[in-house]
Amino acid sequence: MAILASLQEIAFNIRQNKLRTFLTGFGVFWGIFMLILMLGAGQGMQNGVEQGFSSDAQNSVWIFSRKTSIPYLGLSTGREIHFTQADLIAIKKEVPGVLIVSAENALGSFNRADILVKSDTRSASYGVFGVAPDYFKIKSGQDQLSGRMLNEYDDSNVRKVATLGSTSAKTLFPDTNPVGQVIEINGISFTVVGVFSDPGENGRQSERVYIPMSLFQKTYGSGQNRVDLITYQPRPDANPYEVEEQVLTLLRKRHRVSADDRSAIRANNLLRNYERINRLFAAIDSLLWFVGIGTLTTGVVGISNIMMITVKERTGEIGVRKALGATPIRIVSALLFESVLITATAGYVGLVFGVGLLELTNFVLTASGMQLDSFKRPEVNFSIAISSVAILVIAGMAAGFAPSWRAARISPVEAMKES
Repeated sequence: MAILASLQEIAFNIRQNKLRTFLTGFGVFWGIFMLILMLGAGQGMQNGVEQGFSSDAQNSVWIFSRKTSIPYLGLSTGREIHFTQADLIAIKKEVPGVLIVSAENALGSFNRADILVKSDTRSASYGVFGVAPDYFKIKSGQDQLSGRMLNEYDDSNVRKVATLGSTSAKTLFPDTNPVGQVIEINGISFTVVGVFSDPGENGRQSERVYIPMSLFQKTYGSGQNRVDLITYQPRPDANPYEVEEQVLTLLRKRHRVSADDRSAIRANNLLRNYERINRLFAAIDSLLWFVGIGTLTTGVVGISNIMMITVKERTGEIGVRKALGATPIRIVSALLFESVLITATAGYVGLVFGVGLLELTNFVLTASGMQLDSFKRPEVNFSIAISSVAILVIAGMAAGFAPSWRAARISPVEAMKES
């Protein structure tokens, strides 16, 4: 009954002060709503950037060669550098910090789907790559959907087998299981042994086709030992940047390239990229929290001001209540209950609207098939959202406690005089 009476009293006070109540609630609503949107947008950006990364192990390094740009040991500039199988053996033997080393050759372009792949009934252009043993250990983010990956046995026996990305498999074999089926690449038939899913490059790596490196070099390569790109993964206990420098020094020595020539042999260390991205998003998160906390602070200040005004206006009422026997605790509780109710309701509505807008954005992006490379699945940590509402409620209580307690402690006569 006491709670019902309190709710009836609060409803009466709200009806008497509609504008003031609305402005108080709107300040809280807007603070939570904007905080949810900003955090959700920041997470969406982070998801997009992370999905844009390849599926490779985060500490893997990918090394590719170009032309020399600096004369060295009597050799002129413009000399083409070509890696070989012997380089892989040398890295594994001479750099103890390397855990896995492998390689990749592209039949066409590394970045474009430009090789025609045929099944019995369909054909489409995809990227076709020859890969050395242990390659899929570095491609740790791939999901094997059916069949198996290529293995060392396929490579050592120069087998005509291939694995398809989920996108290419769906196009070439829309109505049947691709495993065991035959595809044709540049006039040569391959048996499909597996289908994988790869989220790298926003899903574009699921369009790839992989075949054994030995078969690639024998059939399509310009030389049986040539390697276009070397990749390795350092040991967990090794310093990844020291290992990178050791590998690059070894390759420069083997191919007679100056240590100052940064274009002939270049490395893409994914760990360095991840650390750079993490620093960027840490800065973005700090900015979002700074703005969000500022918005919440505005709501807290609004609640504080409204509570002080409310207590001031109701000083006479407080005096009457004390004269009728109400204790200070009961008076303070009634005033704080009103503040908590308004703050919690407005905060909850702001939370629902913010999360609802994020979900609507995600639904529209998914339903329309819109692909934004730098924005994926806007979402917010629910515990953070609830904590923000709780902070505002506690702030509302704290803001109203001091004036309420001060008003509740004065004598009934003084309270009615101040009113």
